[in-house]
Amino acid sequence: MPVLPSWVTEPLWDQFAALLPRRPIFDPTHPLGCHRRRISDRTVFDKLLQVLRFGCSYEAIADATCSASTIRARRDEWIRLGLFARLKQVALDAYDRVVGLVLGRIAIDGAITKAPGGGEAAGRSPVDRGKQGMKRSGMTDGYGIPIGRVLAGANRHDSPLLAPTLDLLEELGPLPDEITVHLDAGYDSATTRTLLNERRLHGRIAHKGIQAPIQATRRWPVERAHAWQNAFHRLARCYERRINVIDAFFDLADTIITVRNLIRRAWTTHRWEGRPGRQP
Repeated sequence: MPVLPSWVTEPLWDQFAALLPRRPIFDPTHPLGCHRRRISDRTVFDKLLQVLRFGCSYEAIADATCSASTIRARRDEWIRLGLFARLKQVALDAYDRVVGLVLGRIAIDGAITKAPGGGEAAGRSPVDRGKQGMKRSGMTDGYGIPIGRVLAGANRHDSPLLAPTLDLLEELGPLPDEITVHLDAGYDSATTRTLLNERRLHGRIAHKGIQAPIQATRRWPVERAHAWQNAFHRLARCYERRINVIDAFFDLADTIITVRNLIRRAWTTHRWEGRPGRQP
């Protein structure tokens, strides 16, 4: 069973391959003038998709075609080149051109997941008996397309993570004149309102002590985006210890979510070569 349908993986790989630097099949610096063939980038890319989707270890997914050490080495090489972040930005730009990002209305919320291995983004989880956990402060557009996230320990409150999360808006280029930020009751404070006013942002913040259905806001897209991300088991139960590796997996997952929504929403309005025969 494929880790993802081909109508997602093929365009994903085509764009990622375009970002890869050209490499010789054999190492030209080898003292004997020969060497084992370099493992195919496509093979390693498919292995990383399996690790992301199923949450398995590198050793469990390794086989005769690619070892665990090769997967880690190639992953770190691609992180140093910034390929995962560039891939995510390409997907966001494509979505914005074809469908359009709803940046006049954004939603921000935190989510806590398990981090059994500890690491740079782990802390004592207040909802898991003090075990190691990770919090992500995620931001989406009005539809739920992930824009970015800030990682921290599970013991961090949502409110102090709001400012660095809003800083991610600067990476999107020109923004609408008026932006409404939808937040839950965890951000209901004078500090949050002052922060939003300083940035000339409008806030729709749920009030503490009032039931959610009575004061429903448009923050459900970010909650749906968290559910989409948690479907990738490497993120729902994170064993990675370095923040740059965790961010790379999040960028890859966000790219998949963006491409999947782009294809689904463009299916009824566009035609292209390789278009799925039936609506995804």
